[in-house]
Amino acid sequence: MKNALAIVTLSALVSACAVAPQQRAAAPEAAPQDAAAETAASSDLMYRVTRAEMEFREGSFEGPYLTMFAAAQQSRDPRLAKRAAEMALAVRRVDDTMAAVRLWRELDPASDEAEQYQLALALQSGDLDTVGQLLRERIAKAEPEARGRALYEAQQLLSRARDRKAAARVMEGLATPYAETFEGHIVLSQSMHTLGEKQVALAHASKALQLKPDSQLAALALAQASGGDEAAMAVLQRFLQANPGAREVRIAYSRALVERKEYPKARAELARAVEEKPDDAAALYALGMLEMHLGDHVAAEGHLSRFIEAMAYQPNEGRDLTRVYLMLAQAAEERGDFDKAASWLDKVGSDDAEAVLLAQLRRAHLLARKGDVKGARALLATLKPLGIEGQVQVVLTEGQILRDANMNKAAYALLRDAVARYPADMDVLYDYALAAERAGHYATMEKSLRTVIDKAPDSHHAYNALGYSFAERGVRLREARTLIAKALSMAPEDPFIMDSMGWVEYRLGKRAAAERHLRGAYSRRKDPEIGVHLAHVLWTTGKKDEARRILREVRKSDPDNPALRRTLARLKIKL
Repeated sequence: MKNALAIVTLSALVSACAVAPQQRAAAPEAAPQDAAAETAASSDLMYRVTRAEMEFREGSFEGPYLTMFAAAQQSRDPRLAKRAAEMALAVRRVDDTMAAVRLWRELDPASDEAEQYQLALALQSGDLDTVGQLLRERIAKAEPEARGRALYEAQQLLSRARDRKAAARVMEGLATPYAETFEGHIVLSQSMHTLGEKQVALAHASKALQLKPDSQLAALALAQASGGDEAAMAVLQRFLQANPGAREVRIAYSRALVERKEYPKARAELARAVEEKPDDAAALYALGMLEMHLGDHVAAEGHLSRFIEAMAYQPNEGRDLTRVYLMLAQAAEERGDFDKAASWLDKVGSDDAEAVLLAQLRRAHLLARKGDVKGARALLATLKPLGIEGQVQVVLTEGQILRDANMNKAAYALLRDAVARYPADMDVLYDYALAAERAGHYATMEKSLRTVIDKAPDSHHAYNALGYSFAERGVRLREARTLIAKALSMAPEDPFIMDSMGWVEYRLGKRAAAERHLRGAYSRRKDPEIGVHLAHVLWTTGKKDEARRILREVRKSDPDNPALRRTLARLKIKL
């Protein structure tokens, strides 16, 4: 209770307990005994309020609150009603808070602060009728030039309601009197979209764009209301052609491209946004994260570092940088700068248990990359996450470290035990399947992956892993192609699945198709194994100079890559 909101000082109490001026004026010719009674009443009121404050600070609520509420009614002073509301709010008594706020508004109808309290409380309790009435009054009182902003503020407030459809109905009622204004069309389009009335939403958004053809807000509303992925993309594309400087629409377009897994196009759009405004933190963040996904760690590190710098000038954003530090550590690790990676991990705060765990997992990877697999495993053994999710992350990390170190039997044993401990976790079963393949237990691998496919039918990685295993071993190639095609239908832009398709096509003797898929995969992600596969196909089709160039790229980025060594030996290539 010591942190109760807005503790009233003694001087404030003295001031608050003064009799309201209008009451004093009611009897200007009061007799001496009346004046004495008034002074005594004021003194008694001050005593009761002071005592209530002291009791509240000592941990009591009921008595102090009732005293303050009664004092506000007696004195007609809104400051005491506000204090009663603060007391109730401090102990999370919503009904008592609302009662005090209503009294506060009754005593001071012009108080914006009291209105904000009442709005917030009504929204929290789900009283949308009260919210609607208060917002209706606010919008009506706004000057004509400020009414549009009032509509937007109302919509923003209602967006926090738990019942989104009920809130949309309230917003519809608020906006209907202003339906022919630009802002009215915008909020009605969004409300109708929430309610599923697509044609009405589309009509309002179209009208808004007609009123302001260069409005990014109207373009985004129309894209939202268009009712389909292709239609929305067409709206955004047309607007950008007419308004190439529309940053908000461009960033929205890039996000839509990411959702469609059209990553190279999305990257180009975000790069343009960053080029136009180099200190745009949101665009830098999105571009850096996308580049991490695409495996371009050098570019990602550059953009995410610039994001950190940009955030230093925006301290009020309140954005959590933990994930960015972890990504920067991974990027530095991937390019072999382990000291830089460790320095990024040092920035991860200690008050977020999940972030601390992720940082420690990354440190284990660093140790393993330096050749200290024993030290990495020892570090993992010290981690004792409480939840199952954290425990699984530790096991999967250790399994990955063992596989990367070609300690395949140890990885298989570790993950076999993990499957027994976490039988319902499909990620554990998937990694167990990969370890089983590495250890030569192909029947176990196939059985495990088919279980993953059965339990998680949208797991394109499982389809791909099983198909690629067949293709790599040169067995059941037509079944392998069917499995990989299924994975590709679920994730058509995934470079690793494109690589698998290229490799199985090569195994089937379809070299032109193989080259097409592998070029597409390598253009999306400069992964060493994808590069090796592409170079292999190019070499066998007579494009030896290009094959050598790609193999040199792979050797530069990962000189000890096993696939690179095998391919150089198999094809007798000298670089």
